[in-house]
Amino acid sequence: MIGILIFPDFQLLDAAGPISVFEVAARCAGKTTTGIRVLALNAGPVRSSSGVEMIARDFKSANAITTLVIAGGAGVTDAARCEVTRAFVQRLARRGVRIASVCSGAYVLAEAGLLDGRRATTHWGRTRDFVARYPKVKFEPDQIFTHDGNVWTSAGITAGIDLALAMVTEDHGEEIAQQAARQLVLYHRRSGGQSQFSSLLELKTPNGRFGALLSWARENLDARLTVEDLADRAGMSARHFARAFAAETGTTPSKAIERLRIEVARERVQSSREAIELVAEATGFGDPERMRRAFIRAFGQPPQALRRAARAG
Repeated sequence: MIGILIFPDFQLLDAAGPISVFEVAARCAGKTTTGIRVLALNAGPVRSSSGVEMIARDFKSANAITTLVIAGGAGVTDAARCEVTRAFVQRLARRGVRIASVCSGAYVLAEAGLLDGRRATTHWGRTRDFVARYPKVKFEPDQIFTHDGNVWTSAGITAGIDLALAMVTEDHGEEIAQQAARQLVLYHRRSGGQSQFSSLLELKTPNGRFGALLSWARENLDARLTVEDLADRAGMSARHFARAFAAETGTTPSKAIERLRIEVARERVQSSREAIELVAEATGFGDPERMRRAFIRAFGQPPQALRRAARAG
């Protein structure tokens, strides 16, 4: 039995996306019932942030639940602060229930202490706040979803669909997951991480403590830009700079520079006919093979494939 936990002002797609995946997968697996139950603190209609309501049962109806998926949304702060909700999630976790969150639903898991020492992610727009609030979490800002033991988290909104498909794979195998994805007209596995949707976690914006430094780095990507170089320009020791930078941005300085290089290189690859080798040199990769590997990590495709897609578009 799968439980979907919602609360007032939840994001509708955070709940409806996984529900649809589990529904279709159950049919593909030949099951006559979907085994899905919507849960909330109080039984009855629960209004989403869009105004559309879902009918929920209360927490007493969770005895048969083996998987719990927690939605996110505008109302997640109140849900995460609710002692009854936190106790409910903790009780299911102790019982061995597989626990997951969609988007900002990760705040409920973090407040319940279930993410301490675990890999986790959430919507890219929440990165800075989440990292500051929960330093014990091994936060991975670029992941579509994470899986650490019996606890799963996913990125923003539609990433709950990716998470649900991964759970279907774990429960029913690749073939059923692929059938469900085809039925829903989805990628079985989405390529790349959140970087392709988040403008690289807004690292190139001038806001924040290190905004000016990142803006300068973006204009000097052909330089070495080591942690020591960046720390020196920021007027800080390398060790202190690395810690402060990670707390501010949710990523390490070296990963931030690589992301800036990837983003600038992507723009040049897609908008010009400049040779790939020259793009790699101008953006600090130096070696086109190194740039190719970075593109595959970030976008799931090499530079040439992105260029072909841009021209076809």
